[in-house]
Amino acid sequence: MKGKLLIFSAPSGSGKTTIVRHLLTKFPQHLAFSVSACTRPRREYEVDGRDYYFLSVADFRKHIANQDFAEWEEVYAGNYYGTLKVEIERLWAEGKQVVFDVDVKGGLKLKEAYGDSALAIFVKVSSEEEIKRRLNSRGTETEATMATRLAKVRYELSFESEFDEVLVNDDLELTLRKAEKLVEDFIQ
Repeated sequence: MKGKLLIFSAPSGSGKTTIVRHLLTKFPQHLAFSVSACTRPRREYEVDGRDYYFLSVADFRKHIANQDFAEWEEVYAGNYYGTLKVEIERLWAEGKQVVFDVDVKGGLKLKEAYGDSALAIFVKVSSEEEIKRRLNSRGTETEATMATRLAKVRYELSFESEFDEVLVNDDLELTLRKAEKLVEDFIQ
């Protein structure tokens, strides 16, 4: 049985992961998280199969060759991310609507592939200074990686108009309520 997809995409630091986690807690009977595959190193707190499917570059490329991905992207040089088709099918088989926390290009590719069965939501904040503050608070960025991320943020903002909905995440509580309403309206 084919279900629906709720795609949350955003530049780094916009809060999409916080929104997605909230929705999964709010609607556990209806929603399930699509775990992406990636080739980047696992962070200390991450669990394979829960946060990501951590693959070698060689294994990821084999999946590409076998057309196993619903979407994939080389997000940063040598770091691939993608959504395995079997992950979507597994969640639909459980009777769940699938929620994605993916980069902007991945989100648009999913929307293109699944059409009206997908709702593509772009999350952003209203200023670059707020993005910098949020990224710095993670404690994971060097000066070089921060510059790379900010350049990517500027690029990703150019795709905002291609999404079905835009959430400006300057007030988290308000944003969460708006996200809940989008989910309720779409999955009914």
